Amino acid sequence: MSAKRIPLSPVLAALLLSLAGCASVQVAQPTATEVVEDAGPGTHWTFDETRPPAESDGYRPPRKLAVLLPMTGSLATAAGSVRDGLLAGYYGERRPRPELAFYDTTGTASGASAALARALSEGADQVLGPLGREEVVAIASSPSAQPIVTLNSSDATLGTNVAAFGLSPEDEGRAIGNYLSARNARRVLVLSSGDDGANRSVNALRAVLQADGGEIVDTLAVVGETPGDLTSALRASASREGGVDAVVLALRGNQARLVAPQLAAAGLSQRLRIATAQITSGTGKAEEDRALDGIVFPSEAWVVGGTSALPNAATLGRDLPTARGPAARLFAFGHDAWLLSGWLYHLASNPTARINGATGQLGLQADGTVVRQPAWATFSGGAVVAQRD
Repeated sequence: MSAKRIPLSPVLAALLLSLAGCASVQVAQPTATEVVEDAGPGTHWTFDETRPPAESDGYRPPRKLAVLLPMTGSLATAAGSVRDGLLAGYYGERRPRPELAFYDTTGTASGASAALARALSEGADQVLGPLGREEVVAIASSPSAQPIVTLNSSDATLGTNVAAFGLSPEDEGRAIGNYLSARNARRVLVLSSGDDGANRSVNALRAVLQADGGEIVDTLAVVGETPGDLTSALRASASREGGVDAVVLALRGNQARLVAPQLAAAGLSQRLRIATAQITSGTGKAEEDRALDGIVFPSEAWVVGGTSALPNAATLGRDLPTARGPAARLFAFGHDAWLLSGWLYHLASNPTARINGATGQLGLQADGTVVRQPAWATFSGGAVVAQRD
């Protein structure tokens, strides 16, 4: 389980060369919401204080960064996108960077534990990963001798010196709940496919709404790839006492395309309609996706609006398979994992600090949870565009 060299594709190698040598393509420096001196990382964290001091923007990377990824096994394809995004961020930073070492976790809990032990024994003073949920469960709750940022979340309480960063359904559900609350949408109708991701998003949404005095007034199941006519059930939900302020679709794109006209028939097309990111699954043909026009969903800042840290997402995706289509969000995620490694001390020392990443705006809670404010997208003319409001 020793560190491995990562062979680079010619396209990625060319990208990294351009990032390293072109001043116009580099990591955008994170901007704190409040400029304050680092107050110290608190009791959850223990950093090597012999590191060089932080730069003016908080950048304070480790000396040796270990990256734990399942480079073999069923998660290897996803890991490839995360790896390439991380390398894009790493080579885009023109200031001193840490030594970088990758370790294969093989996609298993035992492999993750072994990779972590080897990385620490070989001198890593900070760790990114692992990626798989079972891998994270195996290590996230135990105290660590060196700071770790896992690349997924679990239900376990995070151990000392451990943070969790993910693109989880729970994160989406919470973000949607905050979006609705900010727009005073308290009574919400949910349409759900009932799969695991949808259920996790909806449960997180419910918790946010309840904490803010709102509620899910009804949940309608949308079953199968070609769901039947729900117009009567939608009308019944809309006519309940108090009505409906918003409709949340925890559905895939093909399901949502069939349901959207039914919302209009039930008189709900003028309500706020918001979906989980699942809605992008099975989309991509504008002539079909026009049915989704006006539906808002959480997305990645790089994908919908671009960032000075990376080339345009559509352009890069044409040349680099690991940044193409659904893989783009994992590429952006890997890029932001690198950002977290360089600014972890700053975020741990400043509860109000935020960094602007490719996936959205990132902050760190006292318990080690990385919070992400996503960008918001919508469909217009069947194409995905940034939501402006």
